[in-house]
Amino acid sequence: MATATQSAEEADITAGAGDVSLPQKMLSAVSGSILTSLLVTPLDVVRVRLQSQEMPKSTPAVPRGYGGSALAHLRDLPPNLGITTCCREVFWINNKAPFCIAGPTMAPINPADLSCAVEEVERRTINSTWDGLRKIAQNEGPRTLWRGLSPTLVMAVPSNVIYFAGYDWLRTAHASPFRETVSDAYIPLVAGASARTLAAIVVSPIEMFRTRMQAANHTATAAGHFRETMDGVREMVASQGVFSLWRGLTLTLWRDVPFSAIYWWGYEATRNVLIDARGRSEAKKDGFKFRVGRGEDKIQRRSRSRSRENPTDTLVDSFVAGAVSGGIAAFVTTPFDVGKTRQQVVRHMGEAAKDAAQTARPEDQTMPRFLMHIYCEQGAAGLFKGWAARCLKIAPACAIMISCYELCKKMANDMNARRDQERLE
Repeated sequence: MATATQSAEEADITAGAGDVSLPQKMLSAVSGSILTSLLVTPLDVVRVRLQSQEMPKSTPAVPRGYGGSALAHLRDLPPNLGITTCCREVFWINNKAPFCIAGPTMAPINPADLSCAVEEVERRTINSTWDGLRKIAQNEGPRTLWRGLSPTLVMAVPSNVIYFAGYDWLRTAHASPFRETVSDAYIPLVAGASARTLAAIVVSPIEMFRTRMQAANHTATAAGHFRETMDGVREMVASQGVFSLWRGLTLTLWRDVPFSAIYWWGYEATRNVLIDARGRSEAKKDGFKFRVGRGEDKIQRRSRSRSRENPTDTLVDSFVAGAVSGGIAAFVTTPFDVGKTRQQVVRHMGEAAKDAAQTARPEDQTMPRFLMHIYCEQGAAGLFKGWAARCLKIAPACAIMISCYELCKKMANDMNARRDQERLE
């Protein structure tokens, strides 16, 4: 006996929806990838900056009489540097000492210089998504918001081709391993998670490069950022091996696999709700009673409705369903995105600083321990840092990507149908 998914695909083929070839699906994914990357890259840059910037650490009050350890720090300082406590929030010796470097003692300290240092920190500190967009554009130039666009496109095109074409194949193809093993209600969930796993493995090194390039802020030119990132990646591979390019893959899978499962499950469910709502409206307008149906009848009806709907309905339904399901999935998986970003971004002081601190870096811990460290240090706010930028990026990105993909498939299907009709005539 045929399963519900088999019946749905047979209904699609009957209506002509099965004529979209794999190259046409791949071209649809490419067009959606390019448009989405151009529109949402600025939000992604802000998200990376938000998640990777250091949190201000609270320090205990320092008595006027310094202890032995503090005096040891003072004794080790160069003799030509002045010490003051008025700007201790700005510059720190090894990020721990209760004093900061104000300037050379040979020249008088200008109070304006201290205020300038405070303003510099405020200028570089990002407090929200819109604050990040404004400060990056003002202080580093508007083009900085599209930093990493090239690797983003290089990553997005193959990733989305594998992801979307793979999802379609796993969900509907006769040779799909899920056809006989997974119930129809859960096929979108399993197919989406499986397709994302394969795509993440393929593009993980490119995403590592892109994330580090977006977080770089030590040079003023695009070529300098690229060179800085390349040098950092080359040093990492030389010291830690080629598998270091897949560092953070576990966190990526922890983020992307549940995201994709939630997204596709929600997307298909939302599309079905919109299709049923349109069917009720049309039936009421024509004076008929709308029947939802059950089991295979309901699946075949919805599949026929999708294949016969006009391009405008396809665009609107897929856009709304993609935005809703993408936004929800993005929020739920934000903690894993925070952990992945902090592990991959170059925010470490190097092996020498690590040895001097004589402690393991939190980023070197396993994913559950690292997320627990973030929670203990910063609370739930730390785990969901950048959630607004992530949702503002992913919700429209999902909407644009899936609507462009579905619309291009619809156009390809109509073109194939007209070509077949001409051949018959």
